[in-house]
Amino acid sequence: MTILEAAKLDIGYRKTKIGRDIDLDIRAGEVLCLLGPNGGGKTTLMKTLLGLLPALGGTITLQGRAIGDYSRAELAKIVGYVPQAGTNFFPFNVIDVVLMGRVAHIGLFASPGKKDVAAAEAALASLGMGHLRDRIYTEISGGERQLVLIARALAQEPKLLVMDEPTASLDFGNQLRVLDQITALAKRGMAVVLSTHDPDHVFLCGDRAALLRDGRLVALGPPIEVVTEAALAALYGVDVEVVELPDHQTHTAVPARGRKPFAG
Repeated sequence: MTILEAAKLDIGYRKTKIGRDIDLDIRAGEVLCLLGPNGGGKTTLMKTLLGLLPALGGTITLQGRAIGDYSRAELAKIVGYVPQAGTNFFPFNVIDVVLMGRVAHIGLFASPGKKDVAAAEAALASLGMGHLRDRIYTEISGGERQLVLIARALAQEPKLLVMDEPTASLDFGNQLRVLDQITALAKRGMAVVLSTHDPDHVFLCGDRAALLRDGRLVALGPPIEVVTEAALAALYGVDVEVVELPDHQTHTAVPARGRKPFAG
């Protein structure tokens, strides 16, 4: 089932277009990865899909309804947003950070009730983070903070989760933990769209990949079909090899050896 669909979408800031003619759909139960270089339009596209930036052309529909017809409160009940983890929070307890995700259900100035606390605790537990309930958010690790932000979004009970480089600045172990949780969320029926710079992350958790370059959607489809050596060379201006691992299911991108540098 399609949760969100963009047709002939033009994106940018104010009246300056940085991307155009983007056709994209996001489906329940899948992970869609946005892959591309810095300046390729990923963040602008995500903000436009979230309704944080106005579309400069084309249409966006959420569950069959124009996104502009939704109030902010209505959107918050359907779409969850996970920014990159940071420490720009006051020293709240973890449970209080997660409870912020319940604002869409209880109102900005209302106090959370038992149902809201239970939803927040269930979100933490589903990510294996229940033991951090009473820890101070700013005192836990970067990987733990990222999982707490995912729990905050889950407490909203959204149908679509939008994630801005969820593994940025995380160590290798925490990257894998976050990617595992993303895969698990999709298996529960949630639609997930995330941006990344790492082709290996697309291979690990993506059901489909959308390749963006200079504001254009240059490819969309299963990772093994669109994240090719030629596509990566065109996106990043470097030569790589896409290697099939011994399980015959997983692939990885590695620097090419013994080839002439990519000419562009």
